[in-house]
Amino acid sequence: MSNPTTKQDENQNLQKNIKENATLIWNIADILRGTYKPHEYGNVIIPFTVLRRFDCVLEKTKEAVLEVDDKHKPSPLKTEFLQQASGYPFYNTSNYTFTKLIEDPNNIVSNFKDYLNGFSENIREILDCFELENHINRLEGGNQKNKKNTKKLLYPIIKEFENKDLHMDKISNIEMGYIFEEIIRRFSESHNADAGQFYTPREVIELMTNILFLEDEDILSKDNITTSIYDPACGTGGMLSASEEHIKSFNQDAELLLYGQEINEMTWAICQSDLLIKNNNTGLDSVILGDTLTEDGFNRTFDYILSNPPFGGKWSDDKTKIEAEAKRGSGGRFSAGLPATSDSQMLFLQHAISKMNPNGARVAIIHNGSPLFNGDAGSGESKIRQHILEQDLLEAIIALPNDIFYNTGIASYIWVLSNKKEQKRKGKVQLINANEMYVRRRKSLGKKRNDIPESAINTIAKIYGDFVENEISQIFDNSEFGYTQITVERPKRDEKGEIVYKKGKPEADSELRTTENVPFKEEIQEYFAREVLPYAPDAWIDEKKNKIGYEIPFTRYFYKYTPPTPSDKILQEIQELEEQISYLSKKVLE
Repeated sequence: MSNPTTKQDENQNLQKNIKENATLIWNIADILRGTYKPHEYGNVIIPFTVLRRFDCVLEKTKEAVLEVDDKHKPSPLKTEFLQQASGYPFYNTSNYTFTKLIEDPNNIVSNFKDYLNGFSENIREILDCFELENHINRLEGGNQKNKKNTKKLLYPIIKEFENKDLHMDKISNIEMGYIFEEIIRRFSESHNADAGQFYTPREVIELMTNILFLEDEDILSKDNITTSIYDPACGTGGMLSASEEHIKSFNQDAELLLYGQEINEMTWAICQSDLLIKNNNTGLDSVILGDTLTEDGFNRTFDYILSNPPFGGKWSDDKTKIEAEAKRGSGGRFSAGLPATSDSQMLFLQHAISKMNPNGARVAIIHNGSPLFNGDAGSGESKIRQHILEQDLLEAIIALPNDIFYNTGIASYIWVLSNKKEQKRKGKVQLINANEMYVRRRKSLGKKRNDIPESAINTIAKIYGDFVENEISQIFDNSEFGYTQITVERPKRDEKGEIVYKKGKPEADSELRTTENVPFKEEIQEYFAREVLPYAPDAWIDEKKNKIGYEIPFTRYFYKYTPPTPSDKILQEIQELEEQISYLSKKVLE
């Protein structure tokens, strides 16, 4: 009897199918050669993939929709009747489908426009993001300088897509989402764009969802459960789809309300179309197009929040709006502090916190190393960390392996936050160093050279859930990360070396001024007597300049000292090399 298929085997097969389907779709781009440049292929391939997906989904109910459209005159109720007939919150009242379009090649342009105009308003809003009217003109040679060499490409493009069955029965929603992301990645790589901006590796999302829902599985398994999930930088909606799939794996009847916001029109359109096809109960405004940091799309909170906001995104152009909100105090999203304008990560972090359901919410968000330690005591970054730790919101930080993202090889971390910590976690932060838990890829994808295997995902999730210390897990009190920055002064001296006094007190020499960070767990005067006075007996602390600071020096806690190679061993190696060089030199001369 054969062994049952493991989850890792399933994931490998899934990845293979995704890649194969994405390749089949991407190969249609060969038709565009000469009319479009390689970096423009995605501008055609992506919208036609969306269209074909809609076409396949609506195929079975097409006749019923046409009957309703013919039967009912325009009225407020007609839209509802058409949605009921299609079985989705969208429809198409045109007589054409991809199959019927290719039956009449001579009138492909007018028929295709009729087909597009037949879609419901919510779909036309999505299609507007793709500027299809411009592409129809270009595909038909409308912008070619040399009219003798014009190519009619609309028909062959539609014909090729008609051969691809993109129905949900063939390709699940989550597979379709990954296919879109794979196409975007290829499209982005073809002109050195930031592919990783829209694409979070599947194993990272799986790890995030495993940890985000781990402690709530009993709650989420209950009958008649309804919960909300939000991604403030949702891209094509991959994290929302993965969250839905994860919860549905143990409670098929759970009602999941999915929400997101996205600044890029193309990826917003893909995400919105995905949720419409899923028949997401949230409503048609569940994914907002716009800048999350300047235009908060939702006046509400959520039960679960997960996201991979851009690393190092500048917000200097939005400084006026963001500073104005920060000044609103507790009513503003950014009241804890403002980071440097060169990096918006900690603005997204504060935004996520502001969206936590006060009755209980959990957050999983990806950052690079900067939010751990950037900013001195009193800086915006330090104040944000101070707020998070003093409010006891931080549960864990997980260091991921390097080289697992497509656009960067730098260190990255998952921050896990909660305002409903279990008793054992209260006042504590768990640091998990999963930096070495990877397998090398046979072939790199951009800068992605490593994968996190299924076994590692399970191990990391278990270590998090068990909340115990081991070689890669350490647990600290929140106060471990706080310190008082003291200003150490030394007296100014005259030409004779005598101390200069001012109003009866030694005058401080600004050139000799230094600062020291005293951990909260230490008494300031004891630290000063031990670390400063032995080297500067005339020094003192200017207590008026004391500042509170917070940082999380993650790597320091897991640093392992490697002793240098003994000198006698180095000498031996040098002698061996010299002997080899001497031997090779003689061989050359012989």
